[in-house]
Amino acid sequence: MRDEWSACLQTLEGYSNLVQSVAFSYDSTQLASASDNNTVKIWDVSSGECLQTLKGHSGSVRSVAFSHDSTRLASASFNNTVKIWDVSSSKCL
Repeated sequence: MRDEWSACLQTLEGYSNLVQSVAFSYDSTQLASASDNNTVKIWDVSSGECLQTLKGHSGSVRSVAFSHDSTRLASASFNNTVKIWDVSSSKCL
């Protein structure tokens, strides 16, 4: 193994604020990230591309979790709300 080898597989960039939480979808194809900029991003794990930016919280998003079938995403915010999102349409349910 070379001295420059790194265990980091990928770096996802696109936030200018703190990232508070991340969660893999159950099939490991997507990653959700929660940020202090009141948004959630959904990323394609293989390419690193941001697929969606979910907006609707009026406070920092602190936590995210996918449903077992990865069709829904829950996000919890400092504004005392939890939102449930449809992953395919980006709509808040």
